[in-house]
Amino acid sequence: MKIEEQVLEQLVKIYGHKADEMMHELSPTLEKFAKAKFPEKAAINQKNVYLIAYGDSIQKAGEVPLQTLRNTLNQVAKNLITDVHLLPMFPYTSDDGFSVVDYYEIDPTLGTWQDIALLEEDYRLMFDFVANHMSKSSEWFQKFLSREAGFEQAFIQQDEAFDATKVVRPRTSPLFHHYPTADGSLSAWTTFSEDQVDMNVQDGKMLARLTDVLLTYAQAGASSIRLDAIGFLWKESGTTSMHLKQTHEIIKLWRILLDYFSPYTQIITETNVPHKENISYFGNKDDEANMVYQFPLPPLVLNAFTKNDSQTLTKWAKDIHCVSETATYFNFLASHDGIGMRPTEGILTEEERNHLVEKVQKNGGKISYKSNPDGSQTVYELNINYAEALRNPGEDDQTAIKKMLAAHHILLSMVGVPAIYYHSLFGSKNDLAGFEKSGINRRINREKLDADKLLMALKEDHYRQEIFDGILHLIHLRQKSEHFSPYANQEVLDYGHNVFALRRQKKDSSSAIISITNVSPEPVVLQNIVGKEMILQQNLHGELQLEPYGIAWIEVENQ
Repeated sequence: MKIEEQVLEQLVKIYGHKADEMMHELSPTLEKFAKAKFPEKAAINQKNVYLIAYGDSIQKAGEVPLQTLRNTLNQVAKNLITDVHLLPMFPYTSDDGFSVVDYYEIDPTLGTWQDIALLEEDYRLMFDFVANHMSKSSEWFQKFLSREAGFEQAFIQQDEAFDATKVVRPRTSPLFHHYPTADGSLSAWTTFSEDQVDMNVQDGKMLARLTDVLLTYAQAGASSIRLDAIGFLWKESGTTSMHLKQTHEIIKLWRILLDYFSPYTQIITETNVPHKENISYFGNKDDEANMVYQFPLPPLVLNAFTKNDSQTLTKWAKDIHCVSETATYFNFLASHDGIGMRPTEGILTEEERNHLVEKVQKNGGKISYKSNPDGSQTVYELNINYAEALRNPGEDDQTAIKKMLAAHHILLSMVGVPAIYYHSLFGSKNDLAGFEKSGINRRINREKLDADKLLMALKEDHYRQEIFDGILHLIHLRQKSEHFSPYANQEVLDYGHNVFALRRQKKDSSSAIISITNVSPEPVVLQNIVGKEMILQQNLHGELQLEPYGIAWIEVENQ
């Protein structure tokens, strides 16, 4: 089937009888990229490890931040970090980049497209596509306010006939705001803030513009494209306006186009919601997202090390398996956002959730809330550095180091692709000054690092050095074993409350890797363990001894 026929068939699923009209709007974009050249990309495997960072996360006086990021990574993590997830690198007006002014320009404070190309010489890149909303200062929204031809329906105006009473909100701000025009004002839907206006993908011209952005990123070399807050994309009266069928079908449309124009480009959906809703973005496991964020993992790992009990994590993980040969999980523990609590709904009890909230507050963290349709508020996320979140009362830095490595041992063992936040890799702590200066909860884990001081600290600061070297050592071992392929099978094993254990096995392999993590402060002894332990390079002949928060990867022969 020709690409035009595939696209039209998909547009029928989204727009019904308006499909021909939408095809007319989209055709120039298809024609444009049919003549374009896309860089070749490779499939992902066990060697792929993502670093999550802003373009200016690491800085050096007199140097372009994107160049500093490249130079620093090349000095300390070349060939171990393979992919860099650049959080929004475009001009913006708020929300640390997630209120984009222009999708096609690089923020001049970070560098230029040439700097992106140079970074791409050494690392595969993941671009952030904020497809649901953009800045009120953007040219597109200003044209909407000016009622310029082609932009009349580009954003969503308030309509008394539209029932928004069930709309799910991640924020406590109003759903609509009004913006001055030459002859009055216009309203616009604002899921996240007054500065972030939601785009109207029911308008064919806007769908074409967004599709052009997506394909431009792929042509510019993005090996992965993260669809930020994508669950909010389609709005429909009387519904939650979350995860609607049309949203899924638009992602499938984009998957069709990327598979055709730029094979192996990964679509990664970001939907910080309960697990069942989250994994719906796999579609039929081959036609929608290539990866979905594994949102329950951060709070469940935190809960395991907080209670020193693996059973809740083990029970949840028993339902996590290899997805398909083209789809898998994007695993992470920390990110630029906080530790999301919505994914724990139906998994953790209210008592367990409240215990995590109380612990985070005691450890210097902050709590962010969301508004519910009934006017109430519930905890949305925990804002804290992940290593600080792991600490239980009275634990010193050495214990924190061991827990951080044990937590990342779980991350690197799970089926999927691991992504490590730069503050986790570099052993940072809470940035209380950043929070106090800005009043923004998430700034507690978004500190900008001085490159020279960081490089010195990785050699001289015991805390940073031990975490950094420990994580890189685990990455090095993981990359050598095909058992950790993102598409290899996973089986959860039960060795008791103190231990989280997995069996990873590549299809048609005569051996497997047993991953065992002690989540408790007590030593653990396991019997009937025979194989080669990879981390300490020991042969086991029946007994495995794990120190408090100890870890093991054991290669075993299949029976």
